[in-house]
Order: sequence, then structure tokens, then C-alpha cells
Amino acid sequence: MASYGEIFDVSGPVHLLNSFDWRNTFHRRSIAASLVQGVYLLERDRQRGSIEQVAPPWWERFHFQLNRVLVDESDLSYFGAIFELKYAHPVFYQSSPYPPRYVVAFRGTILRSSTRSDDMKLNMKCIFDTLEESSRFRTAFEAVWNTVTMVGPANVWVAGHSLGASIAMLAGKNMAKSRYQLETYLFNPPIISVPVEIIQNETLKHGVRIAGSLVKAGIATAANRYREDQGEDPFVVLSEWTPYLFVNPSDPICAEYIGYFEHREKMEEIGVGRIERIATRHSIGSLVSGTIGRDSEPLHLLPTAYMTVNISPSEDFNRAHGIEQWWQNHFQWQSKLYRFK
Repeated sequence: MASYGEIFDVSGPVHLLNSFDWRNTFHRRSIAASLVQGVYLLERDRQRGSIEQVAPPWWERFHFQLNRVLVDESDLSYFGAIFELKYAHPVFYQSSPYPPRYVVAFRGTILRSSTRSDDMKLNMKCIFDTLEESSRFRTAFEAVWNTVTMVGPANVWVAGHSLGASIAMLAGKNMAKSRYQLETYLFNPPIISVPVEIIQNETLKHGVRIAGSLVKAGIATAANRYREDQGEDPFVVLSEWTPYLFVNPSDPICAEYIGYFEHREKMEEIGVGRIERIATRHSIGSLVSGTIGRDSEPLHLLPTAYMTVNISPSEDFNRAHGIEQWWQNHFQWQSKLYRFK
């Protein structure tokens, strides 16, 4: 969940300085990542009391203006922002996909004295699946909801990195359950799960995942949490939302998403997909803690996602977890759509 935001590429997406194409998925991703970086730098400017602001170029180069800063009521830090496209002219809308009218973006943890305490408290709420109870999330969700009700879901993006990705994910989930499916960019989101992905032996790794699925499906079935009639099942409703998920296998905070989605496909291939369809909507933590009786699934569980993996080697954790990798054009990526069936 921590983001060591002092380490970043100050040049930004130089390949987009002269022109960019809203129909290009890489350009859209680079712009979303740049706006998240803009939130990091808004907070950096605030902490330093900078006369010369370094944040604005990160959104102005893409023709956005700062509509509103989202402030944490606990430490008065800037944790998010609403960016508004300056030129909402029909010329932008002659081809699909369209640019957003608004982007609501959220930063991750900044390990500086004025923000460290509250940011780390939010990280703990992610671990214990209580992020929705925080004042920061309530402020974030209100901003997303009000923006969507003003201009419609097709005109709004949500984006976040690390802790901010958790906030964006939870906001996106809640909107999807209200039948508002937002274009959502989740950069290095935390996944609270046993780190099976670090196991090098593929056979052992697969065996551990199968065993975990059997345990989760068994407990869930015994607790009468699985229903054959899933017409209004929240997990099925949520599966209609397809967030863009960006992970790095060298980042232990988010890497488990790779195995989470690949395992679902393997379970279908070996003929036990029904077991996995039960297991995938639960975590071991929720099962053993008794929160299985709640109406909502744990934060990190996603039915559907378009996942992009950065397969280029990372020098260290800071690079593997950093936001800057998602706007640079010299990395190698693999992308795939995973859909809940």
C-alpha cells in the first residue's frame, strides 16, 4: 500500500507531449497515471509550501483543469482531486472511445511526517476490510457520486494508485452495484491474500491454490452462502463492470492478482469451474473471521478485470510499485480480459 512517491520520472509521458489519441488504450492509461501523479504532487506542493507549483503540468498538458481538491479531514492532506476537461467540444466526440469530461484521481501513501500516520491507518483499514468506514473514503465516494449524477457515468473516469487504487476500486464497486459502470484505472492495488505467487514451483503453486479453493468453497457452501439462483447476487451484478487493473509481478503488494485470475481459468480447464466460482467470491480471512455473513465481498475480490502485467524486469520494490511505470513507453506488457462466468 505504501507508495514511495518521492521517486518518480519528472519528465512524465514525453511521448505524449506533442499529441495523443483518446482511442489509443496506452495513451488513455498514460493520461490516467499522469493525473494520479498530479495528485501526489499537489500534496507535495502543499507540504513544501511551494511558491512555484510543480503539479499543474501533469494535468494541463492533457487539457485538464483542476476542478476540486479532495482533502482528508483528519490531517488536511490532499488525497484526491477532480480534474475537468477544458475543451468539452463535440470535436472530441467524433470517434469512440470518448475522452472523459471528469477524472476523479486518488494518490497512495506518502511516507512523510505530515501524512504518514493517517495514510498508514488507511492501509490497515484495507487489510481489515474496513476502508468503507473511513472519512477519506466517504469524501471520495461523495465526489465520485456527485460527479456521475451531474454528467453521467460515460463521462467520468476513476483512477488511483496503491492505497488510492483501493479507494478507487471500492468507489467503482459501489457505483457498479448501483448500475453505474465507470471507466476505472487501478494501478498496483493491494490484494490481501496469502502470497502464493512467490512460490517458484508451478506444480506446488497450483496445488496450493486448488486446496485453497476447495477450503473456501467448502466453508461457504456449509454456511449456505452460495446460491444457485444468482440473478441478484451482488458478485454477479459486479461482474458487468470491467476495471483496468495494472500489476507488476515484482511488487508483492499487487502481484497476487496475477495468480488470482490465472487460477480461475485453470480451474475451468480442469473441469472444476463451479467450485472456483464459489471460492472466488470469498477470502480465507472473511471466512475464518465470520464476516462471511455480510452482504458485500472483501474489497480486493474482483469478478472481472482487464489486467495488464508489466513483464519488464524491475530494479527494486520502489520501481515495481511506482506509478511512473504506467506512463512510460519502454516497458513490455501483457494484457488480458478476465471475465466472471
